Amino acid sequence: MNEQLSPRNSQIKSYTVASIAIIVLAILIASNFLTLEVEPGLINLLWGALVIVMITMIIQTFSTERNYAVYLNQLNNNKERLANEIKHRLWAEKTTSENKNRLQIIDENFPVMLAYFNSKQQCCYHNRAYRLWFSLKPEQIDNHFPQQFLSAQFYQGIKDNIDNLLSGEIFISQRIQKLINGSTCLLTEQFIPHFDAKGKVIGFYTLYTPRILKEHELITENPDNNLVEIRSEKSGTEEKLNQNKNSRLSSGMSFSARVLKAINQGEFHLYFQSIISTTHDSNQITFCEILIRMAEEETNLIPPGAFLPLVEKYGLMPQLDRWVVDHITQWLSSYPAKTNTIVCINITKDTLCDPQFIIFIKNQLTTYDIPAKALCFEIEEIDAKSNLSEVTIFTQNIRQIGCHVSLCSFRHDRASFNLLRNLKVDFIKIDGNLICDMIYNEADQTKVSEINRLAHIMKIKTIAELVESQEIAYKLREIGVDFVQGFGIAQPQPLNALKETSD
Repeated sequence: MNEQLSPRNSQIKSYTVASIAIIVLAILIASNFLTLEVEPGLINLLWGALVIVMITMIIQTFSTERNYAVYLNQLNNNKERLANEIKHRLWAEKTTSENKNRLQIIDENFPVMLAYFNSKQQCCYHNRAYRLWFSLKPEQIDNHFPQQFLSAQFYQGIKDNIDNLLSGEIFISQRIQKLINGSTCLLTEQFIPHFDAKGKVIGFYTLYTPRILKEHELITENPDNNLVEIRSEKSGTEEKLNQNKNSRLSSGMSFSARVLKAINQGEFHLYFQSIISTTHDSNQITFCEILIRMAEEETNLIPPGAFLPLVEKYGLMPQLDRWVVDHITQWLSSYPAKTNTIVCINITKDTLCDPQFIIFIKNQLTTYDIPAKALCFEIEEIDAKSNLSEVTIFTQNIRQIGCHVSLCSFRHDRASFNLLRNLKVDFIKIDGNLICDMIYNEADQTKVSEINRLAHIMKIKTIAELVESQEIAYKLREIGVDFVQGFGIAQPQPLNALKETSD
C-alpha cells in the first residue's frame, strides 16, 4: 500500500511546490506593475521564498530523472532476464527432446536388457528389452527396489554382490534359463558401478545379455569347478568359458593380475581430447589431454570411470602412470610437431608421492629426445590438498626439468586460492561444475571471471573444462579465459589420429 501511494505523494509534492512558485511570482509581479502597497521586507521575503521554491523544483526534477533512470534500468534488466529465461527454457526443451530421442533409440534398439539403480537400489531407468524380458510394465519398475519386481533367482545375483558392487567392483555371472518355447538360453549378467566425478559410487547398472543356443549346442554345469561348458554335437568340440558361473571379475589378486597383464601386453588404449585456444594466434600450439581406456574381451573399451578407481584401490596407479608416460614419450619421438606440442597427462596421488617418478621422467626425456615443455602433468586439486608437501616437492622438481604443471578442478574458494601460494603451476583448469551452467547462472559466471582475473595476475593461464556448447565458449572468450576443452569443442579421438592431422 505504501509503495503504491508513494508516487502519488511525490506528484502532490511537485504540484504543491509549483503552485507555491506561481502564487509567489504572481504576487511579485502584481506588486511591481500594480499600485499595491507592500512592505519592502515582505517583498524581500517573497523573493527569498521564490528562490527556495525554484531550488526545490530543480532538486525534484533531478530526483525524478534519477528515479526514472533507475526504473528504466530495472525494466531493461527484467526484460533481459525474461529473454534469458525464455532462451534457457527453449534450450532445455530442445535438449530434453534430443535426449528423449536418444533414449528412445536405446530403449527400442539396444539388444541388452539394461537397468540403472541408484545407491539406495531404486530403479531409475529400464529399457524396453528389460521390461519385455521380465514381462513388467513401467509403473511396476519405476522407483521400485529389485526385490519388489524381480524373481528370487534374479534378485539373488544383485543381493549377493551389492556390498562389493557399491564399493566399486564389477561383476559378471552366468545362468542357464529355459524359455517358454522350449529353447535354452545362456544369460550373461553384468553388474557395473556408476561413479561420480569424485570417484564415489552413486549407483550401478545391470545388463543381461541373452544367447539362444543352437540346436546342436548343449550347455552343462560342472559342479566341481562351477564352470559353464558349451559342447557342440556336430563337431564334437568343447568350449569352456573362462568366467566362473558367479565369479567376481575384479576381486583382489585376480583384478591386480588382470591390470598388470594389460600393462605388460599393451591392452590399454590412449585417446586425446584437444584443448583449444580462445585467441587466434598464428603460432598456435597443439594442446591436448591424454585419456586412457582399458580394452576388454571382444574389443569393448571400458571407460576410466569403471576401472581407474579399482586400479587405485589395489595400488597399481604408479605402474599405469609410468606406462602412459613411457607410451607417450615413445609416441612423441616420432611426432613431427613435438617441439610445438603440449600433452597433458593426469598423475594420481600415489605417483605424486613416488620420488623415483621424477627420475623416470628425466630418463624418458633423454632416451627419446623429447623437449620437456611438451609434457604437462595434471594434478587434481583434491590430491594436492591431501598431499600438499609431496605435491609441492613434485611441482618444484618437475618444473625445474622444464615440464609444465596444471592444477585441475579449480574452484572459487579460499582453499583453492591458498594452494597457489604453495604450488607453482603453469595452468589451472576451472572446475567443470562452474562452466557447464554459467550461461544461465550469473553467480557461476562471476566466479569464473574472478578465477580468471586472479590467475592472470599470478601469470597463470586458464583452461575451462566441460565446455559443452559454442555459446559457453563465446562467453569464456569474452571473459578472457585462455583455453577451452569439452565435448562442445572436440570429441576424444584415438592418439594416432593426432599424428594424422599433422601429416
